[in-house]
Amino acid sequence: MLVAVVSLTVMGIVLGGLLGVAARFLAVEENPLEEELKAMLPGSQCGQCGYVGCAQYAAALAKGEASVTLCSPGGKAVIEQLAKKLGVTADLSEHEEKGPEYAFIKEDMCIGCTRCIRECSTDAILGANKLMHTVIVDVCHGCGKCAKVCPTDAIIMIPVPVTLANWHWPKPEVEQEQNKPEVAPAH
Repeated sequence: MLVAVVSLTVMGIVLGGLLGVAARFLAVEENPLEEELKAMLPGSQCGQCGYVGCAQYAAALAKGEASVTLCSPGGKAVIEQLAKKLGVTADLSEHEEKGPEYAFIKEDMCIGCTRCIRECSTDAILGANKLMHTVIVDVCHGCGKCAKVCPTDAIIMIPVPVTLANWHWPKPEVEQEQNKPEVAPAH
């Protein structure tokens, strides 16, 4: 019994040491800018930007291969943060600012084709072939990909209603220099 405990302890120490050495010499250098950009993104992995997820979009941004205006769920605030971090200007003329949404399936129009289920990256849609589908609102992150593939237009995007749980006080507007009253210097 003592021999088994000692041999397992020695094996653990030797193999742990080998793993530590391997981790040090075989480590892959990561771009710290990628990690910072990924932290700024919403992390919904919706694919609306044209990339598989937020990590791939952050990598493309860090390499200068993607525009900062591609993240729809992040909205104007995320686009401005990304542009500031990368030192570029963001053209927001075509950006439509909208609040959070979720998918809703009109039951009488659903034919049960399952295209929406295959498109949903969060498994928020329940249903089966040739049967009606429904959306789990708490899981839906509002990417809208399911609405684009629905052949009967049974899926619509509905704004999340404002409740006491999700309402936020709007930020105050910054006053312009022109509106400030002039103060006479004291003598």
